[in-house]
Amino acid sequence: MFREEEIIAIVSENKKIEVNELAKQLNVSKVTIRKDLDKLEQRGIIHRQHGFALINNKDDVNYRLSKNYDLKRKIARAAAQQVMDGETVMIESGSTCALLAEELAFNKSDLTIITNSCFIASYVRKSETVKVVLLGGDYQKESQVNVGPLLNQSAKNFFVNKLFIGIDGFDINRGFTGSDMARCDAARSLAQSAEKTIILTDSSKFMNRGIISEFSFNEITEVYTDEGVSQDHQIFLREKGIMLNII
Repeated sequence: MFREEEIIAIVSENKKIEVNELAKQLNVSKVTIRKDLDKLEQRGIIHRQHGFALINNKDDVNYRLSKNYDLKRKIARAAAQQVMDGETVMIESGSTCALLAEELAFNKSDLTIITNSCFIASYVRKSETVKVVLLGGDYQKESQVNVGPLLNQSAKNFFVNKLFIGIDGFDINRGFTGSDMARCDAARSLAQSAEKTIILTDSSKFMNRGIISEFSFNEITEVYTDEGVSQDHQIFLREKGIMLNII
């Protein structure tokens, strides 16, 4: 997995790079790099064009899932510990949230997941111990998530103890931020149907400001993240009354 993450990082930085140059930078054979690119292309992350490698749409959930995968997996496993067998939870469309859904679906019993993410519903479809309630709405192809007025109305029919969400950024003055207005609006609608709203995010998101204000600090109960978060941000969040879980 490590080399695949390196490939994603290099191609993301260059936007477009020759396959031969990629093999040279990673000090592997052309055959090896082509096999790696085959796997990434099958996952919808990389696209190849006339000897070049390009990143597919960065809004694509497969691309977001591949970034900092191992870190996100650890965060998801830690958050899963607070969900009990037989519980009903809401899980929003973030990439770390998808890994949480997988962790719950295959390691918990008699669980119900309410989600607006078609990707998550498909991701856990082989689990025999989970029931998935997929909320309808306008379908976003890249993120594979349902949004819009129908989603907002559907969410009102439920109430759960815990909602797990992802974020795109952080701003001391504006709170937690997103990059897509429709997805931010959907997340806020889900939060109205939950007692606790819990953020799952790797620390890189604390370095992004984001263009859309999504949640104020007093709307968030807990944050699960990794030790890459600065001490200043850790102190700030705790002073805001947010329980911070550093993985």
